[in-house]
Amino acid sequence: MNVVIEVRSLQKTYRSVEGVTLQALRDVTATIAGGEFVTVLGPSGCGKSSLLRIIAGLEPATAGEVIVNGRVVTAPIADVGIVFQDPLLMPWRTTLANILLPIEVLKRGVPGHRAAAEALVKLVHLEGFGHRYPHELSGGMRQRVAIARALIHDPPLLLMDEPFGSLDEITREQMGLELMRIWDETRKTILFVTHSVSEAVFLSDQVLVMSPRPGVIKARLPIELPRPRTAKIRGLAAYTEYCQQLRDELGLLS
Repeated sequence: MNVVIEVRSLQKTYRSVEGVTLQALRDVTATIAGGEFVTVLGPSGCGKSSLLRIIAGLEPATAGEVIVNGRVVTAPIADVGIVFQDPLLMPWRTTLANILLPIEVLKRGVPGHRAAAEALVKLVHLEGFGHRYPHELSGGMRQRVAIARALIHDPPLLLMDEPFGSLDEITREQMGLELMRIWDETRKTILFVTHSVSEAVFLSDQVLVMSPRPGVIKARLPIELPRPRTAKIRGLAAYTEYCQQLRDELGLLS
């Protein structure tokens, strides 16, 4: 197995300005293989986002370690794409200019990546909107720009922190279908954070279930549903059963 992410006995503790200690993560251990779509599922405040940020190198762990592509993470890593719940687009930049932003930051030469940016516009189905500004796009379209931006430097790993959480239910389902199509075409390793049971089952190869704070991985559920995933998957008895298993793990009332 080609291991892309290895999390070993990870712990994260925060201290408030009043001096109160809060343990967000406790002894989190996980392994994610190359090309897998893995979802971290858990209630709000369980440390899902903290885990993602530590893996990306955006904040340090209190104890334990994270290894990405064979290297211990001690600082922000360049070979990763990150998508947050807020697309965080620059309002004065067009769709293409926003997508190309990481290339500018990494100093890789914008002219040489313009064709790749235009190809990503097509990949996320935004043909005709390359020169539009964020205020001219819908919420779902802005999130597609954010996904394209995360892919422009061709990272092997994509980290997604509740990227569809602020969208309405219909748009959210549409974006889930779009993400499946993009994943089928690129086969990036994806670590996806959500608190939606149905979203976790629809997208994932496996789901890691986290407990309430302090977050620990209390269960791992492989999702053995056929791919490519389409909306019809939601009508299968196996899909419903997986959803119920996850609800049981989360302690949700049936």
